[in-house]
Amino acid sequence: MQTKKTAPKAASQTSRRPKITSSQKQDDASALRDFFVDELKDIYWAEKHLTKAIPKMQKAATSEELSNAFEDHLAVTQEHVSRLEQAFEMLEEKAQAKKCEAMDGLVKEGEEIIEETGEGTATRDVALIMAAQKIEHYEIATYGGLVQLAKTLGRQDVSDILAETLEEEKEADETLTSIAEASANEMASQEKENNEEEEDDDDEEGDEDHSGRKTSPRR
Repeated sequence: MQTKKTAPKAASQTSRRPKITSSQKQDDASALRDFFVDELKDIYWAEKHLTKAIPKMQKAATSEELSNAFEDHLAVTQEHVSRLEQAFEMLEEKAQAKKCEAMDGLVKEGEEIIEETGEGTATRDVALIMAAQKIEHYEIATYGGLVQLAKTLGRQDVSDILAETLEEEKEADETLTSIAEASANEMASQEKENNEEEEDDDDEEGDEDHSGRKTSPRR
């Protein structure tokens, strides 16, 4: 009686994952913590830079509502700086700022917008709101990431204070959206229409020559 030969078992296609030692975990945690602290330094510079930039945006704003919004957020931003210093202290790290290239670029863009738009116009307000919201969205993304990283590192205390700032950045963004939707955008669109009407009226009236007589409109 013949016995059936069983085929040899194929070697496993998947390789076993190497075991992670406790020292490797510590190294990974240390690397993540270093990254986290570095990002804190980055946003610390950004917030301090904004305390100088916001007054310029406030001064350039046309509407009182937008000017007041910038003034209010300046006080909030100063509180954000204090919270970050508190976070550094909780981590037993020196409160040190590292230049944030992203924020530097966003602020410069805001300064260019002031130069490129007319003083006292609603169009400038629309442009300032857009520039400010770009800044807010960057901060929301940054603080959102920092809140989660702090939790991962087991620092719920640090996560909690950063979460306060995150919520305030979201509120500022919503305030800017409300101003744009309630008044600034509509006023800016009417501003353009009024300018076009004035140009049409000028064309119809014609030009006056040196003797004070009106010449017929150009055809």
